[in-house]
Amino acid sequence: MSDVKTVTVRQTASPIRRKSDQRATLVGLGLNRVGRVSVLKDTPAVRGMIAKVAHMVAVVEEA
Repeated sequence: MSDVKTVTVRQTASPIRRKSDQRATLVGLGLNRVGRVSVLKDTPAVRGMIAKVAHMVAVVEEA
């Protein structure tokens, strides 16, 4: 068992008609469709990306 903390995010909104940097942030998080789920390392960079597109994603679980 590793001590790496993770955060699970789900995309809740479409990137259509959003700024290109927000679309790129979703791709960087491993998301590109509504309902898609991604498990990521819980780092300050990932938290910043989640904050940038907080209106399009939801944090499902923090472990």
